[in-house]
Amino acid sequence: MGMFDFLKKGNKIEADTEVKLFSPANGTVISIEEVADPVFSQKMMGDGYAVIPTDGKIYSPVTGKVVSVFPTKHAIGIELPNGVEVLLHMGLDTVELNGGPFTNAVAEGDQLTPETLVSTVDLAALEAAGKNNAMVVVFTNMDKVADFSLSGKGQASVSSEIGTLTAKS
Repeated sequence: MGMFDFLKKGNKIEADTEVKLFSPANGTVISIEEVADPVFSQKMMGDGYAVIPTDGKIYSPVTGKVVSVFPTKHAIGIELPNGVEVLLHMGLDTVELNGGPFTNAVAEGDQLTPETLVSTVDLAALEAAGKNNAMVVVFTNMDKVADFSLSGKGQASVSSEIGTLTAKS
């Protein structure tokens, strides 16, 4: 194999379509079917996973670019280099809290890695408001997803690799 073979198109496409997925928080990774909200658990918005956090520091679940930060601060839209769109939804039914428990650390256009802190969430305030604190990661344009595999269910720490996603090339 020549030194520059990796520059050839064939290999590049392969590499770009598969991305690693990470835990956005310290806590317990669960499948999306286990999320206590039918909109997510029945995959109405797309497939994905969630983590039940043990602390409020929430990091990016992927390497990508912020395409939207909701005015209510509870959700962040991220686009992967392979075109798949990821929604990080912090807590369930948290839109009605109008941003109260969320201190976002990113803005539209920011580049993210799994080491990027995206938000600090006041978990006690979520609990006081009677909200589930699941941090949900959803792939919202499933028509572009060829394969999604969640390998790391259970205890995970921030930025630990817990799965892969492959886009349709």
